[in-house]
Amino acid sequence: MGRVTTALVIVDVQGDFLPGGALAVPDGDAVVAPLVAAAADVDVVVASRDGHPLDHCSFSAHGGTWPAHCVEGTPGAELHQAIAALAPIVVVKATSADRDAYSAFDGTGLADHLRSLGVAVVRVGGLATDYCVRATALDALGEGFAVEVLAGAVRAVDLQPGDGARALTELAAAGAAIVDG
Repeated sequence: MGRVTTALVIVDVQGDFLPGGALAVPDGDAVVAPLVAAAADVDVVVASRDGHPLDHCSFSAHGGTWPAHCVEGTPGAELHQAIAALAPIVVVKATSADRDAYSAFDGTGLADHLRSLGVAVVRVGGLATDYCVRATALDALGEGFAVEVLAGAVRAVDLQPGDGARALTELAAAGAAIVDG
């Protein structure tokens, strides 16, 4: 049997989701060290990031849920330096004003790219468990990849207390392995 190629997909570890950012995830910077460690055990590292226009539909000023965040060309949209240094492949999502995209697979061509590299297993970590990590892991499963969610390398927004834990339960029920990391 040939070697199984594994990818680490690091979801949205960007300035605006880190402490002090416009939409900071509680303890969001705690994912960086475990993601750096996880990168040493995979064949390819991919990072996703939001790249919103100023008038993005997810912003409260335009009828959405969230404050303006990760606006393309601002420091808040940039990947954390340690993550940027790890990821030779970066996909940018949610770039159209009229359409949101939580998943790193949504409109980015990521699934086909990973398949072209021979990837069979996708490990997922980053921000936030209950939104973009959840959507990315579900889409990876839907694309036929074996999925491992790195429980130690995710943090949740938890708009409703327990949202992050519920997302992990949902992912496990959908077929993802929830592993340390």
